[in-house]
Amino acid sequence: MSKTTWRTSTQLVHGGIKRSAFDENCEGLFVTSGYIYASAEEQEATFKEEIKRYQYSRFANPTVGMFEERMAMIEGANFCLATATGMAAINTTLMAMLKSGDRVVASRALFGSSVFIMNNILPRFGIETVLVDGDDLNQWEEALKKPTRAVLLETPSNPTLDIVDMQSVADLAHKAGARVIVDNVFATPILQKPLDFGADVVVYSTTKYVDGQGRTMGGAILFNEEKLLKEEIMPYFRNTGPAMSPFNAWTQLKGLETMDMRVMKHCENATLVAKFLENLKGVTKVNYPGLHSHPQHDLAMKQMKAGGPMLSFEIDGGKDKAFAFENALELTKICNNLGDSKSLITHPGTTTHSKVEEAERLHLGISDGLLRLSVGLEDADDLKEDLAQASKTVFG
Repeated sequence: MSKTTWRTSTQLVHGGIKRSAFDENCEGLFVTSGYIYASAEEQEATFKEEIKRYQYSRFANPTVGMFEERMAMIEGANFCLATATGMAAINTTLMAMLKSGDRVVASRALFGSSVFIMNNILPRFGIETVLVDGDDLNQWEEALKKPTRAVLLETPSNPTLDIVDMQSVADLAHKAGARVIVDNVFATPILQKPLDFGADVVVYSTTKYVDGQGRTMGGAILFNEEKLLKEEIMPYFRNTGPAMSPFNAWTQLKGLETMDMRVMKHCENATLVAKFLENLKGVTKVNYPGLHSHPQHDLAMKQMKAGGPMLSFEIDGGKDKAFAFENALELTKICNNLGDSKSLITHPGTTTHSKVEEAERLHLGISDGLLRLSVGLEDADDLKEDLAQASKTVFG
């Protein structure tokens, strides 16, 4: 058998393994910052890049390398760089690509910190940023009539689960000279492969479904273009230090082994919970791509294998009722993280998107009554019972 013929579940268990002289079964955890050279000449040759070997764990580390190889394998990418967090992955990608005078177009529906980068950080460096409604191809077409360096989008988006037509946007972006960056954290590589739909770079917060149990932070940048690696991302990466720690890489390697099974169970539970919420007293709207009521259901199912592990829903009565609903939950925990085995709920307007201006939040559909639910691995009937008792507590 060849590694190139392995299916996803096999890749998740065996991909990237490099054993030491001790022939360990479990991936080795190499907690070292530096490496020993046999001679001064070898060290010099290493720094001249005449020989390839480990020299400093900010650049490369055996454990992190195994994680990167496995991530690249399941994504179908040639290259992966692991970062300390998901936001480090996004920031590294953008800052490595861009310079003063460049132009970036992005979907409005982005994670709050990504919005901050677009609106506050990039303009400081003389980079023009343009935001469009991600589901409106006419807006993408208009924005991409001018030369553009990069396009950034999430699909499904956080927290309203909007879907972007990746292939159509990629076609427009490439004509404008732009590379397309897709934040794929909600779908994971199990459900969606953005590179298959024209994306040039895929980024993740591996803190979420790769780890899967709320333990460690991490991010990943995946792509195919060698020029992008050697001339843009790697020089920035080596000299600014956003690298993932070996311990986090080791933990997330173990998380990858079960990701396929976990994500599909998350999706199964999320579908059941979403359907239940549609008929729950006090809930006025459910945002879940797997529901036929989702306005982009057909597009979502074209791009994804399932409806996904995340959903959001509107509570009648605004912030006060939404807070009361959260506080009444017993099994589901209040937490702004996602992708955990435990079900987690948060109020985006006061947490993940609290720094986004109110008018923009409302434009995105992030109302005072919106709650985001990361559906966990509990029994779906227990989750439904918990939501039902919270509804009864708040709405009678």
